Amino acid sequence: MKTKFLLSILFLSFLYNNLLPQQKTLTFKQVYNFAEPRLINPLPQIKGWLDNSHYLELKTDSSKMIFKPVLMKVNAIDGTSEIFIDYRKINESLPNGFSVENAIASSNYRYFLFNQQNDLYVYSTEKNQFIQLTRDTLEEKNPKFSPDEKKIAYTKNNNLYVFDLENQKETQLTFDGSNLIYNGWASWVYYEEILGRASQYAAFWWSPNSDKICFLRFDDSPVPEFPLYRADGQHGKLELQRYPKAGDPNPKVKFGIVNLNNLQTIWADFDENKDQYIAWPFWTKDGKDLTVQWMNREQNNIIIYFVDTSTGKLKELYNEKQNTWVEWFEDLYFLNNGFLLRTSVDGWYHLYYYDMNGVLKKKLTEGNLTVLDIAFVDEKKEKVYFHGWKDNSTEKHLFVVNLNGKGLKQITTIEGTHTCTISPDGKYFYDRFSNITTPAKIDLYSIDGKKIRTIGDSKNPIMNEYKLAKVELFRIPTEDGYQLPAIWYLPSDFDETKKYPVIISIYGGPGSPTVRNAFPYWLEPYYLSQYGIIYISVDHRGSGHFGKKGIDLMHRNLGKWEMHDYIEAVKWLKKKTFIDTNKIAITGGSYGGYVTALALTYGADYFKYGIAEFGVMDWKLYDNVYTERYMDKPDENEEGYKNSSVLNYVKNYKGKLLITHGTMDDNVHMQNSIQLIYELQKLNKDFELMIYPNARHGITMPLRNHSLKLKTQFWFKYLLGKEFHIDKD
Repeated sequence: MKTKFLLSILFLSFLYNNLLPQQKTLTFKQVYNFAEPRLINPLPQIKGWLDNSHYLELKTDSSKMIFKPVLMKVNAIDGTSEIFIDYRKINESLPNGFSVENAIASSNYRYFLFNQQNDLYVYSTEKNQFIQLTRDTLEEKNPKFSPDEKKIAYTKNNNLYVFDLENQKETQLTFDGSNLIYNGWASWVYYEEILGRASQYAAFWWSPNSDKICFLRFDDSPVPEFPLYRADGQHGKLELQRYPKAGDPNPKVKFGIVNLNNLQTIWADFDENKDQYIAWPFWTKDGKDLTVQWMNREQNNIIIYFVDTSTGKLKELYNEKQNTWVEWFEDLYFLNNGFLLRTSVDGWYHLYYYDMNGVLKKKLTEGNLTVLDIAFVDEKKEKVYFHGWKDNSTEKHLFVVNLNGKGLKQITTIEGTHTCTISPDGKYFYDRFSNITTPAKIDLYSIDGKKIRTIGDSKNPIMNEYKLAKVELFRIPTEDGYQLPAIWYLPSDFDETKKYPVIISIYGGPGSPTVRNAFPYWLEPYYLSQYGIIYISVDHRGSGHFGKKGIDLMHRNLGKWEMHDYIEAVKWLKKKTFIDTNKIAITGGSYGGYVTALALTYGADYFKYGIAEFGVMDWKLYDNVYTERYMDKPDENEEGYKNSSVLNYVKNYKGKLLITHGTMDDNVHMQNSIQLIYELQKLNKDFELMIYPNARHGITMPLRNHSLKLKTQFWFKYLLGKEFHIDKD
């Protein structure tokens, strides 16, 4: 009787388990090639606020495989919408080869600007008219509408031009552009390290009144050339790049202002022959005053100057020095009676309120708080809204503080990462939010933080059918008292009695945290964890979680604290009974490639496997602006450069390292990997290498799929002891 009862229980249990929907596992193509079914859906494409109560959303109808975009005007409160601009109708009015999706819209959508076939064209929504503006063989670059939308500025053949839409006239503003002289077009090192990649090399700025354009003029003749070789065809092609490496001469730079009323150019009173940096101009709201920032070659002193636009004379507004390095004020904000400054001068990134004479009126934030950016300023109510974190550095929230420094309040309350866009009148904001368990979503709130409605949610309900990793945020203690932020993805069937290999994914650069309470951009950690790999990220003390004073520890010592803290993390991992201590791997690209190679050489006793992608292997080989900011010049810090170089620790290497690099990488030259390879070969060390022809910094299509497969094969081979096949996972 007892036996029959037990058999019945076992049968019912078997039947129940087989009737339940089986949890699915991710495939390689789902994760890396965005194949169906997708666990994450696209969020609504919100294009910003139209007015105080409406935002714009680009919607598409892809039925019958036809892309049909429409720009909708959406009522923020109730979600009702109407067509604002029908892109479909505009496209029907355009010549073959032109599509409004590839155009630049003016601020109020009166015009759509096309930069195609080495000429500029404009479509007027008011007149339903398509007009060709320029007619020559030269390429127009970075066209930008004036604030009043009556003109367009751009560079061509390294000179600055303006096109008057009302009079249909092009005017050349500078005349000395050449292969070495650039007007309004950034020298490479400015593009990469000062103005940023988002600038797309543009180095000119309209005045609010549309009557002036300020710009930077570069002379690249002092800058050494670096050869990049493209091996296509029978004879190949040599590309020469003006690239100043650590200690090399910089481009000469001047700052000019063109008055469009008389076409005269006024040059600011800087000596272009001095070793200096000039960048980040800001106009006051009324357009009457112009500021520009100056920094010395040592990068430990920054000055904000007023520039007299009629004489070029300079007047100092703000002067800051730090013992390590200073940073550009990229979000300088002018009020009617002063300006807001975000600076780390006291060791943390805080907000300061100055009057127009540069006298401090009030420090707006204090203590263990980091201000990440200014989100909105309500001058009528004298309130400043900003993103930042307080106490917990893996969070990002919206805060508000009064201009008198009182009333600091955190507005967003759900734990995670929030990026908020506030309506013009300051009454509402939409919030793009996620955390480690919640894929990205967009919610609408009133300014006091009360939720009104959900605009979009990227989570596909099908995600619940998948057997995904267990994700945890935590801190790893170091012997000297730091609590290092960490996040790991544990296999869904995690068992503490088993042994698991580990992949440590890092970037590691100064002030560049990777551990945050946010859903991952892509599902790689989930994919690898389902095969029994623990995927973890850790941030060191100089990553930004401990303020500028933490980042400053890296001054003249790149590599030192990264290795110290990542080794501390490995020591902590090795104390866990479920860690396979013989299979601890590390991977990263760019700065992360540097740290990975350093880990397998300097830290060879702790790291056995690694994939180093397009990394810096010796800081003498990288650009001077970035490198000298942290390391000073090579002749000023010989010991620091020696200690930071991967090449000096190759003798310690005893693991398995995969090195990847693109042959045309114009940021971290393949020279870095070649020099590491040479040192490994001289010592008869085993390693793996993959070169990607013509790839720049980062491997993109059509080579991206090969790179992703290669890395997965590496992990399977060395961490799991088996081969990987895309079609069998």
